[in-house]
Amino acid sequence: MNVKESLLETFAESNGEYISGALLAEKLGVSRNAVWKAVKSLETEGYSIEAVTSRGYRLTAENNHLSDKLINAFLKTEHIGKNITVLDETDSTNNFAKELASSGAEHGTVVVADMQTSGKGRLGRNFVSPKGKGLYMSVIIRPDFSIETASLITSAAACATACAVEKLCRHDVKIKWVNDLYMNGRKMCGILTEASCGLEIKSLDYAVIGIGINVRSAEGSFSRELRVSATSIEDETGLKIDRNRLCAEVINSLETYLSEMENHNYIREYRNRELLTGNTITANVNGSTIIAFAEGIDDNANLIIKLPDGTIKHLNSGEANLCRVIE
Repeated sequence: MNVKESLLETFAESNGEYISGALLAEKLGVSRNAVWKAVKSLETEGYSIEAVTSRGYRLTAENNHLSDKLINAFLKTEHIGKNITVLDETDSTNNFAKELASSGAEHGTVVVADMQTSGKGRLGRNFVSPKGKGLYMSVIIRPDFSIETASLITSAAACATACAVEKLCRHDVKIKWVNDLYMNGRKMCGILTEASCGLEIKSLDYAVIGIGINVRSAEGSFSRELRVSATSIEDETGLKIDRNRLCAEVINSLETYLSEMENHNYIREYRNRELLTGNTITANVNGSTIIAFAEGIDDNANLIIKLPDGTIKHLNSGEANLCRVIE
């Protein structure tokens, strides 16, 4: 590990506290001049570092530069996140992750990008992913559970992500069945799971969980139409969340929630967060758009709806993204 990498890890471990140049030099086993040069090099790369006479250096709260070293500093997982690739730009982290997975990438591999040029949403929609504004990440998992259980991946990932966001910003996060996270009635996160089945079609070869979170203010980044329905953590809370720490918290939380999928322990939380329940909605059923009442969530994270004639249906994940609340 070179001086810059060691310096980044030390900054991350200091949790925002100043560290003197002398202490850094001693800890890293280099001269103070080498520390100063490493700091300047990191600043050139885009890191926001504050230097105060007699106090030392620290990463500022405004730091918005993604780094695998900074993400790793907050990880508490056994498997997920042990291999992280951070990209300045890609068309889609899901596309990049699927290429890695098809080439044998291990379970828990994570891909993170500062910007996506063709971010992917449900039903072929585009997920707007401006540079430096969001956390765009994909996680490769190679589960040993059945395809039936695999249908719960997206709902488990939604709970995991909601929990991670709430931990850092102390603001309620809701889920609109099945894959969107909301703050104050507007979408701030979307989740897209894509899977590859094994030859026996009885289990998954791998799944890629794509998570896109609008972190920094969306002002000037979204179209006027999109601003009506979309928001960001900063716009709703006023907080500039560290994307590195948020990424780590999502990974930590994801490992926990995925482990609870087979026993369905997280479903109660999913029900408590879900937005459609108790509302009249529109949904696509067998190719027809209908109006129905959302009764609740069943044990398989399906949406239970009541049609105008009293018929009860359980909508599966394939139809989830066609549901919307009537304004």
